[in-house]
Amino acid sequence: QVQLVESGGGLVQPGGSLRLSCAASGFTFPSHVMSWYRQAPGKEREFLARIGIGGRTDYANSVKGRFTISRNNGQSTVYLQMSSLNAEDTAVYICGAGRGWDIRNYWGQGTQVTVSS
Repeated sequence: QVQLVESGGGLVQPGGSLRLSCAASGFTFPSHVMSWYRQAPGKEREFLARIGIGGRTDYANSVKGRFTISRNNGQSTVYLQMSSLNAEDTAVYICGAGRGWDIRNYWGQGTQVTVSS
C-alpha cells in the first residue's frame, strides 16, 4: 500500500523557518520524482518544488531562494526546508510522487503550515 506521510508543519512567526518531511512507503522511492505542493483555503493546489532521481531540482518562482527540496533515498524521505516565511505561505503542504518529471501518481494528506504573529 502506497503511503506518503507529511510532518513538520505548525505555527511559525513571519520571517521564521520550518522543515517539512514526507516519509514514503509502498513504492520504489529512488525511482520516483518527488514534489511539494500547497493549497490555501479557496485556492487551487500550487506547485512548489520537485526533485528528480538524480537530484535535479526545480522551483516555483514564488519560493525560489527561500525553499530547498532534498531527498534521502535510504530513508525514503523528501524534505522541504522553508525560510523567510510570510503570511502568504500559510497553507496545507502536500507531498507528491511520480514516475516522471511531470507525472504525479501518489499524494499525501498534507500538513498544515500557519505563518502568523
